[in-house]
Amino acid sequence: MNTHQVNTKWLGYMSFESTNPGGLIKMDSDSEFGGNNDGLRPKSMMLASLAGCTGIDIASLVEKMRAEIDTFTIDVEGDLTEEHPKFYHTVRVDYNFYGSDLDQTKLQKIVDLSVEKYCGVMEMFRHFAKVEVRINYFNQ
Repeated sequence: MNTHQVNTKWLGYMSFESTNPGGLIKMDSDSEFGGNNDGLRPKSMMLASLAGCTGIDIASLVEKMRAEIDTFTIDVEGDLTEEHPKFYHTVRVDYNFYGSDLDQTKLQKIVDLSVEKYCGVMEMFRHFAKVEVRINYFNQ
């Protein structure tokens, strides 16, 4: 079994610093909630984690499947419930591929593999949110 661990330290007010195997993450809240707007927001970091997880899959699969792209971006947007505890009930993931000769069939397969098989964060999200996926192609 593989176990992950982080340590989080309170820095005062609404500010925290958390360890991560790759470095430190500073978190804070909006000023309207007593924070100083001096760090990342925990819920938004969940969306970034989803983008990072699937992005790593995509980058690896693009290389393995020799897909020709110039670059890609991932936009993730989440809708929160109205009641506390507020959590994402719907999440939209847009994959944006840029290139001069995009193989849409191959890129669709790459995204499907990440979404359906490899991305553990995507699977976690599916346990509490509806996840909508869209692929956009931009010829350059």
